[in-house]
Amino acid sequence: MADANTAIQGASKGALGRQRSEAILGYLYILPAFIIISIFGLFPIAYALYMSLYRWKIKQTNFIGFANYQRLLGNAWAGLAFILGLAIILVAHWLWVDAFKDVGKKKLAKLSSSLVLIAAAFFIFFGWRGMYASGDKKFLSSMVRTLFYAFSTIPIQIGLSLAIAYMLFQKIKGSEFYRMLFFLPYVTPAVAAAAVFRVLFSPRETSIANQIIGLVGIHPQKWLFEKKPIIQLILGDHINTFNAWLHNIGIGWQYDGLWQGPSMALVVTTVFGIWTYTGYNIIIFLAGLGGISSNVYEAADIDGASNVEKFWHLTVPLLSPVTFYLTILGFIGALQAFTHVYVMKQPSVGNAVDTASIYIFDTFYEKNNFSLAAAESIILFLVILIITLIQNRLFGGEK
Repeated sequence: MADANTAIQGASKGALGRQRSEAILGYLYILPAFIIISIFGLFPIAYALYMSLYRWKIKQTNFIGFANYQRLLGNAWAGLAFILGLAIILVAHWLWVDAFKDVGKKKLAKLSSSLVLIAAAFFIFFGWRGMYASGDKKFLSSMVRTLFYAFSTIPIQIGLSLAIAYMLFQKIKGSEFYRMLFFLPYVTPAVAAAAVFRVLFSPRETSIANQIIGLVGIHPQKWLFEKKPIIQLILGDHINTFNAWLHNIGIGWQYDGLWQGPSMALVVTTVFGIWTYTGYNIIIFLAGLGGISSNVYEAADIDGASNVEKFWHLTVPLLSPVTFYLTILGFIGALQAFTHVYVMKQPSVGNAVDTASIYIFDTFYEKNNFSLAAAESIILFLVILIITLIQNRLFGGEK
């Protein structure tokens, strides 16, 4: 009996030793990645946070705490209200999806989530209003332009690349050539491509862009030299009529400024972003299409499904993990857009195309205010993190 107990104890000790050795081996495998991420990822973020807490122009001076953040965001309560509004959006989604899973409680889920969304909109609106009134208007405007850029480019990139990838996946002649052709913009140097776009969208009447719109009777545009909002250019004097109507009915709000959307120059920059990254998305979607079993489509053919029905009810749902991946990466990249925006920017448009990255660069390079630039970069980092978390919550369950 004693020998049996000794054998069992020896076996358990041997199993425990193997588990420890496997754990140590696993940690050794991830150690190089952890070191690289720590040095080139976590340390810069931590050091930027450290710099933002000091007065730092060329060299470090006195400790100022969160003064830079207060200067940028203004009223602290307004900032907290804005953040609370974003958090409430996640609560609304939780109420819609998880809180009331019973079939009989769908109406309650819709009602409760709708009320919570109204509360979220209230906090976001008044929080932003308070920040814009007391904070750095130029920086906050650059954040809005960054969101304009991101939410204009990514949906179009995803939709366009999915449609093109689906067509290229079919048995068409020269599909390999077309795949290479669509991928070329992604591997083209951004500076060179942006310089070419400056020529294409020149304000001269002989520029290619003006010649193309001239074919449909539209007069030449200034394109990258135009700082007026695109809505104002389209509606013209109708905006003044609308503002006069708001004034007559007693509403003290004017449809102007950032409410009119991005400038013409920023729209052209958006077109460049779409042109550049659509090819990369196409290649990823083609890889995803290759992973879908042909048996799925054969079963749909037997059931008499049309090509359109197969696309919407089979291809799109089965590619949802790929779409989720590209959307997350796309928003992270778009919110950090810098190179082509900087190259395509014209002095005459002022800050009409200044995204957050451009504004941070100007604060660092031209004003030599390192601590303020660090605070701006931390705020941009938090915005990217919050948007990524919201996307993960809203769409991550469909992977």
